[in-house]
This record gives sequence, structure tokens and C-alpha cells, in this order.
Amino acid sequence: MRALLVTSVGVTCAAALTLPLAAPASSAPVLSAASARPPSLTTEPGTDTTDTSGTTAPDTTTTSDTTAPDGAELRAAKSAAAPAGSTQSLPLAPLAVPSNRVAGAPAVQGLPQRDARPFSLVGVVWDDAEAELHGTVQVRTRATGTTRWSDWQDVETHNADHAADLGSAEREGRTVRGATAPLWVGDSDGVEVRVRPESPAAPGSQDRAATPVPLPEGMRLELVDPGEDPAPEPARGAPANRAAVPAVFADTPPTAALPEVLTAEIAAASAVNAEVAELGASVIPALTQAETAESVNLAPGAKPYIGPRPRIVTRKGWGADEKLRERNFGYTKSVKAAFVHHSATGNNYTCKQAPSVLRSIYRYHVKSSGWRDFGYNFAVDKCGNIYEGRAGGVTKAVLGAHTLGFNTNTMGIAVLGSYGSTNPPAAAVTAVSKLTAWKLGLFGANPKGKVTLVSGGSNKYKKGVKVKMNVISGHRDGFATECPGARLYKKLGTARTSSAKLQGR
Repeated sequence: MRALLVTSVGVTCAAALTLPLAAPASSAPVLSAASARPPSLTTEPGTDTTDTSGTTAPDTTTTSDTTAPDGAELRAAKSAAAPAGSTQSLPLAPLAVPSNRVAGAPAVQGLPQRDARPFSLVGVVWDDAEAELHGTVQVRTRATGTTRWSDWQDVETHNADHAADLGSAEREGRTVRGATAPLWVGDSDGVEVRVRPESPAAPGSQDRAATPVPLPEGMRLELVDPGEDPAPEPARGAPANRAAVPAVFADTPPTAALPEVLTAEIAAASAVNAEVAELGASVIPALTQAETAESVNLAPGAKPYIGPRPRIVTRKGWGADEKLRERNFGYTKSVKAAFVHHSATGNNYTCKQAPSVLRSIYRYHVKSSGWRDFGYNFAVDKCGNIYEGRAGGVTKAVLGAHTLGFNTNTMGIAVLGSYGSTNPPAAAVTAVSKLTAWKLGLFGANPKGKVTLVSGGSNKYKKGVKVKMNVISGHRDGFATECPGARLYKKLGTARTSSAKLQGR
């Protein structure tokens, strides 16, 4: 069961007290009509969708020595035309047939070099969310205002392992598309893409009659502009007694769903943190161990295992456009485990750019993939900054779309970057430890412990199967995937130990 909280922009604190705790699941709206239509027909504000099949497209034979518009002019036009971000959606088509193509093999699809309005993140989507892309996706891009083209970069094919559970309202109640992982490429105004299907038979194989693996239908290249960073928030003094901030919401999860001994503590913590975020703060400040204990109204002498609350950049802090997501919030009963992911967006970003990366992923998840909101509950950048992900309250058991089959009663943490062959920064691993020590502690979970979860159905576990996992697990523990990358996965033992120590275990 999940509770849905309906909110509206501009609701007052007093009105928030009267909001219903649970709304029927059937009341949850689907994506806007614009998002449900094929990309070529999308006309929602802030989205620039181009269908080259019926319009005159820029010269597709653009070469690297083409004179590009002045970079300053492009940035000015970008700022004026799409301050909230935008998406260009371009249909892929068969490319020229290479002379060495295996007979009967599916054609390579893609786009030749072409100009585009400025963008910073790319991905490929297709019509059927259940269809898998068996092949390789590569892109190269041109830096805005220059003639410099990047080398070919691989895009992780992803294949729906980060998604809402099968049969869930988020999965069934809207037009969800198959998608690759998004790739951060930086400020660019030119692109080329190729999607190579898997060969029907490996070199040297005797099975020359193998059935070719077709590419999914309706493949489109998504070019995402994250828009401008939010204006810096004026400095404000911290409350003299943060633990004494009055409650403004009465929307904590049902008390019966929480560990009984922590019910009152979690309700108090939820109230404090909800107000900090809902009053428009860009950052929820860190608390010391003593302040954290005080904020959850511990009885004298009580010693629950809750780590100190870390500093968290709110959705406002990274510039989330709240008009993009579905208005309702989805909750589960508890947070029994944390799944660690990597975003697979590449490591070519600076920590100053992390908010732009988040806004791009957010738009890609909602507008390109058809999800209700940002998929992960939290994100961590390479410098160890922690960000609020899916909306609904940082202390709540918010239902995410991060680990297909295991989204219920868990949370998803995405470390921004790709960590298959690159070691994750120590700061990022430490941030995962701090975040899990606090958030899992609110729900009585031991970071070094085990937990039994019921699969909602994945390519690794059938629906209904009970699976014993680590309380802090990697995505690959619940789904047959490389995520969170071999190098990050190896660091989870360190994260578990550090997290438990922060809880006082």
C-alpha cells in the first residue's frame, strides 16, 4: 500500500495541516497529454521537439570545419529561448550500408553529423518499454561555438533496469518508453549518433542461420538542455534551535508501517525537515549527532542507532522544475534497504555542474522516458555533495523508480558518474555512508545487516520471490546489470562499515 499526498504550488503552511494523508491510487494523474503523445507531436512549453521526417532539417553533411555561430550568441539565444530547459527529440534512421555488413543483419541506425540547438545531455529512447536494445550506442558531439568534435563515446544501453516496478501505477498509468542511460556531454551544438545491432552470429560461429536481433522500433535521439542554474539564495541565519521548529505537515507514513520504537522520533524528524525544505530553503543543513538525537525527540537515556543528519541540497537548490513532475507523491511503508547506483552519465562533469546534470537527468526521466519524477531518491556527486532526488520528503519512505522489482520499501542512491573502470572518489563513498547512516537509522535498519525483500519481478528474480540481501546493496544484487559499476560495487563493504559506525554500532 502507498499513501498519496496531493499538494499544490503556493499552499500555505496552515493549509498543509489539513491535507489528506491518503488519496486513492486511481486519483493519481498520468503524465500530461504532451508527454503522452509521440515526441514528434509534443508541444509542451520548454520542449523543442524536432521531427526531421516532415520538416527541413539542417544540413546533415555538416563537417568539423563548418563555421558555427558565435558561442556568445548561441548562449544568449539559449538563455532567452529556454531558461527552464528543453528537449530536442530526433528520429533515428538507417545509415549507409557498410560494404562488410553481414547478410541478413539489421541495419545500423543513427544520425549523420548535424547542427542542433545547444544541449548538454544525450540519450536514446524507443516506443516499447519492454523491448531491449541489443547492440551498442555511440555518440560524438561538437562543443558549442567551436569546430571541435569529441571522440566517439559509448552510451550505456541500460535496458529498463532503472524503472518503476512492473504492474505499478507509474509503469502502467502512462506512456513509458524504453531508454538508454543518459550521457552528459557538456555544452554542445552538434551531434552524430550510431546504433549498431548485435550480429546474428559471433565471428567464427557455426550458427550462421541465427535470427538477427532487431533494434527496437521508434528510436529517437534525445538532446537535453538543463537550462540555467537557479539564482543564488541570499544568506540567511540558521534558527537558534533547529530541533524546536514547529511541524507544518501531518503527512508522515502510517505509524503502523514504521518500526514501533521509532514512530514518534521519525514523525518529529519528518516535521522538522519537511518545513526546512518546504519553506523554500536550497539546503537542509547538517546536524551533529547530538542535534540529530534532539531533533527526533529522544527520551533521556535512549540510544537508537541513527547517524547525524548530513547536509542535503534540496530540489530547489539544484533547480528542479516542479511543473514537470506528477503532482502526487507515492509512499511505501518503510525503508528497509538502500540500493546504490551509478548514473552512467560519465565522469566528465565538475561538481559545479552537478545541478545541471541532475536537471538533465530529471528531464530525461520525465519527458523522454515517461516517468512520474526523477527516478532516484537521492544523488551524490564526485565531491560528496548529497542531493534530494524524487520529491515527497527526504525523511519519508518515498516510492522511487530505481531498481526494477525492488522499489518497494527501499531507497535508491545514484552516484553521479560511471564507475565500471574508474574508482569512485572517496568523498562520494563517504557521502553514501553518511546518508545511509541517517536515513536507514530513521527506520531502524542496520547498514551491516541483512534484509529479506519480496521481488516485484525482474530479469534476476521472479515476482513474489523472497530474496535475502544486504541492507546496503548494489543495483546488480536485484537485477542482472553492471550497475553500479564494478569499482563502486567493491566499495560497498566500506560504506556499510562506515555507515554502521556513524550509527554508533
